[in-house]
Amino acid sequence: MSVFLLDSQYAAPTVAFLQELPSYQSMLRRRTSAGGLRDYRSLARTASGETSSLLERVGPGSPGSAQPLREYALTIAEKRRLREIQVANIRYLSGWHQWRQISSKSWKKIVEDTRELSSYFELWGHDIRSIEGKFGTGIQSYFSFLRFLVILNVVIFLLVFTFITLPSAFYKHGTVNGSYVQLPLKKHHCTVYVVSGTKGLIYFYSYVIDLLTGTGFLEMTSLFYGYYTVDTIYFGFLKYHVPLAYLLTTLGYLSLSFLWIVKRSVDGFKQSLVRNDDQFQSYCNKIFAGWDFCITDVNAARLKHSSLHYELKTDLEEERLRQKVAERTTREKIRIYCLRIFLNCIVLAVLSACFYSIYRATVYSQENISNVSGMYLPSMVITMANFIAPLIFSVLIKFEDYSPAFEIRLTLMRCVFVRLANIGVLLFSLWTRIRSCTNAKCMACGYNYQLYPCWESRVGQEMYKLMIFDFIIIFAITVFIDFPRKLMVTYCSYKAFRWCGLQEFAIPDNVLEIVYGQTICWIGTFYCPLLPAIAAVKYFVVFYIKKISLMHTCKPSTRPFRASSSNFFFLVVLLIGLILAFIPLGLSMTHIPSSKACGPFVNVNRSWDVIEHTAHHFPPVLQKVLNGIVSEAFAVPFFMVVCLIMFYFIALAGAHKRVVNQLREQLVMVSLNQMFHLPSPNTACTSYPV
Repeated sequence: MSVFLLDSQYAAPTVAFLQELPSYQSMLRRRTSAGGLRDYRSLARTASGETSSLLERVGPGSPGSAQPLREYALTIAEKRRLREIQVANIRYLSGWHQWRQISSKSWKKIVEDTRELSSYFELWGHDIRSIEGKFGTGIQSYFSFLRFLVILNVVIFLLVFTFITLPSAFYKHGTVNGSYVQLPLKKHHCTVYVVSGTKGLIYFYSYVIDLLTGTGFLEMTSLFYGYYTVDTIYFGFLKYHVPLAYLLTTLGYLSLSFLWIVKRSVDGFKQSLVRNDDQFQSYCNKIFAGWDFCITDVNAARLKHSSLHYELKTDLEEERLRQKVAERTTREKIRIYCLRIFLNCIVLAVLSACFYSIYRATVYSQENISNVSGMYLPSMVITMANFIAPLIFSVLIKFEDYSPAFEIRLTLMRCVFVRLANIGVLLFSLWTRIRSCTNAKCMACGYNYQLYPCWESRVGQEMYKLMIFDFIIIFAITVFIDFPRKLMVTYCSYKAFRWCGLQEFAIPDNVLEIVYGQTICWIGTFYCPLLPAIAAVKYFVVFYIKKISLMHTCKPSTRPFRASSSNFFFLVVLLIGLILAFIPLGLSMTHIPSSKACGPFVNVNRSWDVIEHTAHHFPPVLQKVLNGIVSEAFAVPFFMVVCLIMFYFIALAGAHKRVVNQLREQLVMVSLNQMFHLPSPNTACTSYPV
């Protein structure tokens, strides 16, 4: 007790008193006469050891630092002393430095206010937070993922509409001057393109069929590839080349999607890495620092409480499963591995059956193109395969005894091969029929012009049908399966209905639904330019369908899922879908001849040739530069430099990780020293470049 009394008696004087000392004033006069800006930490170090230690804890800065005081890890008394130091020293800054610091503070305040204001306009912000509180962060991550896809499709639609659809519509309505593409006269037999079902008496149900399949009156609208027959548009003295814009816009929205997904994946990977690095630290963060004391609303507090409870439940469940795996005997390990091999053989058999069924359905549909049932057959088979295969996988995964997080990943990977490979099999079957030529006229065109006079629009129609049927299936399952099941379980007293119980919200199946639809959108946008608008509207409606179904027909999952790993893995699966979308688009643009009866690429053999034709009109110097960029002399050094940069960042990340581990060890030592009343080690932790 005497020690504490001694400390209070000899406490350091206030900052205001220290600033009145003659040594402090003389140093200020010396600095003013020199006309320079001295480090205020050295001034305070001379004035008081207490103030010096305070400023050392704050870190590097200036007397008028724009960083808010609330961001410093200091007590209220220390923050008041620091504020007095800043106010006292800011008077001795030059006018330029004062204006710069005031401007910096004002700009940061504007940015913070803008972010706070934008949070009120966040799409579905309140709905997603409510879902998080009731059903946990795993299901909340699905709805956040769905919101991201809505925004992504809106951006893609704006790109396509601005650079492709709008200029073509302006020219066709006579607003601007321009020219159509010139049909090749030497191949006039390839240029015959008659839209079926648009002449004579048309019944009302035909419009419904056309609306569902994209045929008839929709085939020659701006929805499909065949509408865009404009070659050049003149905006004053500017010449707008539509074929080049069409190709570059396609590459632009694919590149934008790739960069956006990678950026979000990196952010999700950082969160997953931090949260999964140390389970004990995760427990401490949730228990001691998980509550937000700024919450004043009762409903918000209840949602936050439910979210923390769900996170702790997830941690305990994962810890229980890790303990169960660690306690397995050799005999149990052999049994579970043999069972997993057998179940994976069943999975391969299911995949093979799905692929063969889709291939046969596509061949039959193209051979009986005039038959209405044959027109829908590939979409129906793909929809059935996408519905049945995940159900089989969800049953098999329960016997493989995986953790909830790995169970989601494995089920997603299996289902993604079903859904995305189904699209690949469909496109492969279509392109096999498109390239099949049996006579000299067909070989002169390069594709089967008799069956596919505008094969790009036909592929666009298949993608359009898949998108529409996918939405119909989602709506039908919710209305005709989920809600009747809820009513039977709630109001029927039969044990069979009670045993069935309410359904759980299956995260893998729902994620694969939207990843599958987004992959269709990426592939189909080249052949159906307005497909992103349909996808955005579809996902917007699906959000409310899934929300209503979740709130009224589902129960919380008995096996909780973590959002930190789910967000990252959802984006990885979406990235796989994007990469797989690159393959058919790249092949169609570089290897399959473009249609000679429709579209903007009738003057070139393949759509990619537009790049080469445009490059021939460049100045000779620019042509040499471009040829050098695409040559091996540039590609090899560029690849080596990229590899060196990558190795550098890998080494830097490893060094940072070692430093973080050392700092953690030092924190442990400091806590042990305080426990045993030992002096803390004299280590300058802030010197590490973290």
